[in-house]
Amino acid sequence: MSQNSLVLYTFNYAEEEEQLCKLEVRSLFRANLHAFVLESSINIDPSRSPFIKEKIEVLFTCDTLDDLLQKVQAMPSLNSTFKVIGINYRGVDQRDKMEFEERKAIARQVGTLISGVANLHHPEVVFAITKLKGKWYFGFYSENQSIWHIHQQKPHNYSTALTTRVARALVNIAVPELTDVTVIDPCCGIGTVLVEALSMGVNITGSDYNPLVMKGIRNNLAHFGLSGPVRLRDIRDITEMYDVAIIDMPYNLCSVVSDKEKLEMFQCARHFAKKMVVVTTEDIDEILNEVGFKIVDRCEVIKGTFIRQIIVCC
Repeated sequence: MSQNSLVLYTFNYAEEEEQLCKLEVRSLFRANLHAFVLESSINIDPSRSPFIKEKIEVLFTCDTLDDLLQKVQAMPSLNSTFKVIGINYRGVDQRDKMEFEERKAIARQVGTLISGVANLHHPEVVFAITKLKGKWYFGFYSENQSIWHIHQQKPHNYSTALTTRVARALVNIAVPELTDVTVIDPCCGIGTVLVEALSMGVNITGSDYNPLVMKGIRNNLAHFGLSGPVRLRDIRDITEMYDVAIIDMPYNLCSVVSDKEKLEMFQCARHFAKKMVVVTTEDIDEILNEVGFKIVDRCEVIKGTFIRQIIVCC
């Protein structure tokens, strides 16, 4: 994550994912998402998020298209092949909307002003032009590579495991800054969160008390060419300190956890983690408060009649 003068992100999410997307945005960008587009000074890889569709690293912002064309024409020569595209964001305001033929025509007009070699099929650089709140934006374009789709094809899986989209958002909520942060998933199950975290370069340790899942976790990581420490141990045996803990609470019929056990789990987490993000299907606010965690943000993730809560604590 780095700072840039201005970056424009567009988003896409299903209705039942809206709360999760907005919690992820609050964590990554320290901002509230009110539409399907966000302006930010924070520059991240769009493929980190399951909800970011594309990104424009803005070079020019102008009130009129003519002003923008003049600035593009003054750009230095490119050493790379390029193409220019015009984009609309989802839910675009009518004053900003460009019809398909208009987008093509404007992109072609912009492209003729750039000093360099155009390549429409395999360009080394892609530029994008769009309108937002009546202003014109132009800059370097990149789109989400949807890496989590590949991670759906794990050799080992649980029917009750988090989806890869939710797991990836969960990691972003827990770890908005990737560098110099130590993370633990102390109830890692089959490793859904571990796969997403490691694929983003997160320094994460996985552990679980169930010896039957150890081989499955390691096979899942190896399947995607990932590696990281995975240990067979009870949460009560964790002694080293971590910046963040991600805990997806057991909730199937074979993994019933009593209130006493929940209390003990979170007491342990309080001792080894400065921050915790927990996924639960039950009301645990009272227990979290009892062990000294402060709830700072939250959302619900709804799938049919099944509701998970994601709670951010510090």
